[in-house]
Amino acid sequence: MKPLQIILITLILTGCSQYFYQPMRTSQSRLGAESLQHKTLRSLPEPEEQIVVAVYKFKDQTGQYKDTELGTSWSTAVTQGATSILLRALEESNWFVPIEREGLNNLLNERKIIRSSRSGYEANEDNQPLIPPLLFGGILLEGGVISFDSNLMTGGAGARYFGTGASGQYRVDRITIYLRAISTSNGRILKTVYTSKTILSQQVDVGIFKFVDFQRLLEAETGFTYNEPSEMAVREAIEKAVISLVIEGAIDGLWKFKNPEDLNHEVVSTYQAEKKQNVITDVFGASAEPRRTNLSLGLHAGGWYYAGDYEGSKLFPGGGASVQLYSNRPIALNLSVGYGTVGTQDSYQADLLLSEITANYRWFPKLQSTPYLRLGLGSAFEIKNNLDGEQSATTFSKTYPFAVAELGYEYLLKDRLGLTAGATYRYGLKDDLDRQEQGNYNDALWEWKVGLNYYLQRARNKKE
Repeated sequence: MKPLQIILITLILTGCSQYFYQPMRTSQSRLGAESLQHKTLRSLPEPEEQIVVAVYKFKDQTGQYKDTELGTSWSTAVTQGATSILLRALEESNWFVPIEREGLNNLLNERKIIRSSRSGYEANEDNQPLIPPLLFGGILLEGGVISFDSNLMTGGAGARYFGTGASGQYRVDRITIYLRAISTSNGRILKTVYTSKTILSQQVDVGIFKFVDFQRLLEAETGFTYNEPSEMAVREAIEKAVISLVIEGAIDGLWKFKNPEDLNHEVVSTYQAEKKQNVITDVFGASAEPRRTNLSLGLHAGGWYYAGDYEGSKLFPGGGASVQLYSNRPIALNLSVGYGTVGTQDSYQADLLLSEITANYRWFPKLQSTPYLRLGLGSAFEIKNNLDGEQSATTFSKTYPFAVAELGYEYLLKDRLGLTAGATYRYGLKDDLDRQEQGNYNDALWEWKVGLNYYLQRARNKKE
């Protein structure tokens, strides 16, 4: 391959990356970017009357420091300015009148300076206006950033062939916000809300290290890294908490909308639907509702590959059916049968009928897609075909016990129909499947298959 072709392939692989966002020059200051929740915050229905609230400290309560490649640094993992973010969110909602309490000492000192300055003008003392009293909050807001879960999910993939390859990695962190409203008249906690936001970091690398000619080495690297700003994540979680506080309080009658009909407002309806869905949503944002019932029927087809004492093994077709009985999710009892051909091209071939009893474990039974592991025991019955021009009789000649291990994946196409794909390994408990007893290992069978599972009834949705 010519060097120019290799360079073109590299550019194509990375053509959709962050190249168009590379900073080629310094930029001017701009207004801060808004979060995805800001539009909803500004769309809240108008209040009957704005609420005066006080926020003394809305701080980072995690105590965590930022992780680096060299270890832990002294920089905190979460912004220490969450109070300022909350005050802006309260102001932007048009529901609250936030009053200064975080810098209360500075405010009181400044008022003392004003009084002292005015008292110096004794001649005009009678004409000096009095300093108006400070506003007091009817509601006190407390809470903070409760947790920062780093490396909640990590992963990646990569491949390299003759010095050319690419790789990608990602990491998901998570922050959690709690916000509570307290009545200053009696200290009662009126409402507590809880929100969370994930923080995504990802890295993509592409590189070439290849001799394209004698004493001519081509080496090229490219890639990008994206880190979602943690401050934006904190701001979005806080704004979501303010939205939740307004709507929850209006539903409970703590405060009222200007128009009573706004209880059916689009923002309120959307929030209530989200809250209902949240009951069956897991920490990763996937809908974890009952999807699979206690009984299913399955069909599968694929290829069988013999691993035994004869060389020259060949892939032959095979298939089967299964019944799964759930007693206690996520473990199921699996009863299955199969039929197929195993052997080599010339030396050995046999038709086998399989019967198996196994336990099927699904990692995520409430999700739409899940990996699964199947373990158990089974038997293979060899079928002899007596050929004399035509097939005459079929008889069962011998039984071979084996252990079964299967790793696969299931994806629900519809409520009752699942698509499966997996690889099965069957290891014989004795070494005479091919009528030969040689080597250190018993005869074994591999099977690669795809299939369908049909669940006989619709799963109950607990959110109803």
